[in-house]
Amino acid sequence: MLTIWGRANSINVQKVLCCCDEIGVAYERIDAGMQFGVVNTEPFLSLNPNGLIPTLVDGEMVLWESHAIMRYLTRRYDVEHSITPEDEAAIAQADKWLDWVHTVAWPAMKPVFWGLVRTPQDKRNHAEIEAGIAACSKAFSLVDQVLSHQAYLGGDHFTFGDIPMALIAHRWFSMPIENRPALPHLKHWYEGIVVRPGFARHGALPLS
Repeated sequence: MLTIWGRANSINVQKVLCCCDEIGVAYERIDAGMQFGVVNTEPFLSLNPNGLIPTLVDGEMVLWESHAIMRYLTRRYDVEHSITPEDEAAIAQADKWLDWVHTVAWPAMKPVFWGLVRTPQDKRNHAEIEAGIAACSKAFSLVDQVLSHQAYLGGDHFTFGDIPMALIAHRWFSMPIENRPALPHLKHWYEGIVVRPGFARHGALPLS
């Protein structure tokens, strides 16, 4: 059985948990990070010297970085191709969205999420939050355009490439954001993912 270190409300841990559920691989999750501590202890740092979550232990193999873990899980355990296309070109189309989330979507979302969810109201940097909302609106308009002519980010079928952006979309649609742009294709896509059992269990949690 796999061991996944990380708290359940971490977006990066949620990526891995959703992936595991989609491909049907068993795991044990151990709370770590923020209020649970653990990440600065010597045993944990021997696994992940970054002191970050998630960290995956699979037998003798230890792996960190959420998207690297997702790629590993799909390559090794998704034998039925539940969320992994069989064609290499189709895999690449799904895979590019993992990098896009890291370089574009999450940098735009992070100041909004931390500002509105994890920062007390009297300590919020409103200029930073507004700039993040503007960046999100621009980035998510691109996603909305892509989804206007295909069902999922990677093409016609749900893949591992949809999971990280769906978790960001959950935050986007759950936070009290005024003047949110109309993104009908993004919203329709998200509404189809949020009811998937794995996402409903791990991704569609109250924000904290």
